[in-house]
Amino acid sequence: MDVAVDLRIVELLSARLCHELVSPTGAIANGVELLGEDDPEFAREAVALIGESARKAGRRLQFYRFAYGTLSGGGTAGPPPRDLIAGFLADGKASCVWSEAALGLPLDWLKLGCNMLVLAAEALPRGGELRVAVPEAGGIAVSASGTINLTAEARSAVAMETPVEALTSRTVQGYFTALLARRLGAVLAATSAGDELVLSAAAG
Repeated sequence: MDVAVDLRIVELLSARLCHELVSPTGAIANGVELLGEDDPEFAREAVALIGESARKAGRRLQFYRFAYGTLSGGGTAGPPPRDLIAGFLADGKASCVWSEAALGLPLDWLKLGCNMLVLAAEALPRGGELRVAVPEAGGIAVSASGTINLTAEARSAVAMETPVEALTSRTVQGYFTALLARRLGAVLAATSAGDELVLSAAAG
């Protein structure tokens, strides 16, 4: 199913990506400045800072290349999606478990799942556990367990009830993920009860 994407969505996704890279690239710049110090201890700290910041930026870029990019030729270069999301979550407080069935999904559904995981992780500000599974009805489901904080604005974006002109860099992820689901002939839904949130997308 062809889905048109408004230019504003592209702009907001680009802003999100740049925001993700500001911190590690800034830390790299700080590390380079420290290398100019005469103190050997500063130099060692600088090398460690540059190395870790470069790895963090690389993990983020690899993940977003898959999550936001085009799956040209039906495949993708780089680590498998499970490793990409593990790298994406490495600097946070959430962990992720994949079912065997979910690991065997086609790449376009895995791309949808990775974007759903971004949404679910953002709803766990204090950390928690994420699980990716394939429901009996098919499709893909991501559950988040912990202290859930999915705002009304985020829910509206997931339901595609927010006008495109009213989207922000914080809510565009939900709207974009819903667009990915629609392209697969699915509808993205968010349900929560207590300390659990479930994001699901099943083909109609």
